[in-house]
Amino acid sequence: MNRKSVFLTLALTLLCAGAPAQDQDWEVLFDGKTLDNWKGDPDLWSVEDGAITGRTTPETKLKSNSFIVYEGGELDNFELELEYKIINGNSGIQYRSFRLPNTDYGIGGYQADFEAGDKYSGILYGERFRGILALRGEVTELVAGKNGKMKKLVVDNLGKSEDIQKKIKKEDWNKYRIIASGYRFKHYINGTQTIEVVDNDLANRRPSGLLALQIHVGPPMTVQFRNIRVRKLPAPKKVAFVAGTPSHGFGSHEHKAGCMLLADALNKSGLPVEARVYTNGWPKDDSVLDYADSIVVYCDGGKRHPFNNYLERLAKIQQRGIGMVCIHYGVEVPKGPSGDAFVNWIGGYFETDWSVNPHWTASFDALPDHPIGRGVGKFSVNDEWYYHMRFASEMQGVTPILSDLPPSTTLVKEDGSLSRKDGAHSNNPHVRAAVLERQEPQHVAWAYTREDGGRGFGFTGGHFHWNWGNNDFRRLMLNAIAWSAKLDIPTGGIDSEEVTVEHLLANQDEKVPGNFNKARIQAMLDEWNAGTN
Repeated sequence: MNRKSVFLTLALTLLCAGAPAQDQDWEVLFDGKTLDNWKGDPDLWSVEDGAITGRTTPETKLKSNSFIVYEGGELDNFELELEYKIINGNSGIQYRSFRLPNTDYGIGGYQADFEAGDKYSGILYGERFRGILALRGEVTELVAGKNGKMKKLVVDNLGKSEDIQKKIKKEDWNKYRIIASGYRFKHYINGTQTIEVVDNDLANRRPSGLLALQIHVGPPMTVQFRNIRVRKLPAPKKVAFVAGTPSHGFGSHEHKAGCMLLADALNKSGLPVEARVYTNGWPKDDSVLDYADSIVVYCDGGKRHPFNNYLERLAKIQQRGIGMVCIHYGVEVPKGPSGDAFVNWIGGYFETDWSVNPHWTASFDALPDHPIGRGVGKFSVNDEWYYHMRFASEMQGVTPILSDLPPSTTLVKEDGSLSRKDGAHSNNPHVRAAVLERQEPQHVAWAYTREDGGRGFGFTGGHFHWNWGNNDFRRLMLNAIAWSAKLDIPTGGIDSEEVTVEHLLANQDEKVPGNFNKARIQAMLDEWNAGTN
């Protein structure tokens, strides 16, 4: 081997060694030359110009849609990319699909649609499978309707259909991208998202199935596919939010609204996670918890805590090593079996006659080196920060996340008299000794790692609903929930869209009062979030 050849070999070796890991994850499904691993009607499908080509003529007019099926295995959670070109007619990409009985090349299931026309490219269609699941530009949720039939709810929009159509080339190559993660589906054409669907139609949705390419009945047409590749995605972590019943009135203890805001942010985070909210306390069908990777509870506590009556059920669920997150009043349960269980599950709890619940402004200038703190800057928020929790013995397994020394005025007045009388929640000698005498910083948020590998998180803030509009406050909670479900937290933490007053008003249990000062809340959000993202 000459010197030039050695140099070239070394360069190629270094180039391959430096290839991004994500590129190595992709599997090429079509070799550009043969139909190996693909099976369809040979009168309709062939390889032309390096592309899988489907063609109909007046002589080969179809009576029903026909498909060429990838036979290299079924797909469940994946990202698929390919290029397509179509002249006349309609076509699509079938995924998580199934063979139709009594046909040679019939397929049904989810379909990423495209056409030579101007209306349907990018939609999600259910071929022999519930019809149109999302029109172009729609964000939909599919749920069970009357008599077992699917009901489609349009919950948001991605833009005007005609604007998306402008990004699609006629009789030329376009790039299609499909993401199927759990029961959340996203389509993109030429980098523009066209639909998003969450399939909560439990009786009909499909977790896995076949990949196939379609040629449609109708006028003579030609459709081509090339550069087909796929990569497997991890199964998404499932987070079950248990939102308590209506409680304190407008703007406080907004369990449902808070859970829905956080769940929506997680679902839009780009992480492999599926978050769903169950309202009004313990789920009517609690089998949904059997599949959860973490359970988040935001509710009234004490004797009214929805978990008190289900300790044995939860203990069995926790044996899978799943996470649990308790927010605000959700950290308080009665002493005894419930308290002992919470120490085991999240490392601590609000114990009456030991812990206290004053309103005060806590400032957090430094967070520990922990995934929950990633991307969280310094912040200061007024809340009903409970403190002096009853923690696991010697704090074993507990990592304080948010700590501050409460002002003495939470316990005593300037003249030394009690700010609040001693009581189950208000004051006690133990907390006065800790804060006033020993001046011990109090932990108002903490992470816990159990011996079985399960993870817990306790967070005593969350009284005021508006505080979820603080970017750092919200990011910390999103990080914590994802961490509890054993997701990898990005270096900069979990980003979410800027929360506006309109976002905070959505889904509240109480109507907006006539004296609500929207400008004051917006000014508070602006002050908090200046310079953050």
